[in-house]
Amino acid sequence: MDYVTIILTAIGLAMDCLAVSISCGITMNEFNRRDAIVLAIFFGGFQGGMALLGWLGGMGFAEQIESIDHWIAFGLLTIIGGKMIKEGMEQKSQCETFNIRKIRVLVILSIATSIDALAIGITYAFLQTPIFIPVLLIGIMSFVFAIMGSTLGKRLGQYFGNRMEIIGGLILIGLGIKILLEHTVLA
Repeated sequence: MDYVTIILTAIGLAMDCLAVSISCGITMNEFNRRDAIVLAIFFGGFQGGMALLGWLGGMGFAEQIESIDHWIAFGLLTIIGGKMIKEGMEQKSQCETFNIRKIRVLVILSIATSIDALAIGITYAFLQTPIFIPVLLIGIMSFVFAIMGSTLGKRLGQYFGNRMEIIGGLILIGLGIKILLEHTVLA
């Protein structure tokens, strides 16, 4: 597989990280550079790791995960998006703000955004593509897009307040629906 295809695939996978990190930046009070870096490390690490896991799993694993991967991503993104919408409608003093500083939240978001990377890794295994460069590029692109998205999201959140938390939740649910439609109706 040529480098242009690998880079375009890495950018495509990083788009989910971009959308979710915008939502994360929107919802965080006192969001700082450390938060952006931690989020980017999780997203980049999971994207690259899932691609590697898919590659290692190869043919046998593809049949098991391919039929449900879109449902897993849809469910995780819808649950978190719904929670964000609910909290965006409440007074800040009455709700626990959606907190990406919690490991559990970071892991759930990282898994939800990296399920497609698992499928890409499986594809690379089928094509007998060496995996080191694709995993590296997928991780780097996801890291960079997460930094950009969370920084943009923070600026939007400061300007628009709670309304952006609702919009962030809608973005996550929309992303989940998009993933589900791509794998069911549009497939």
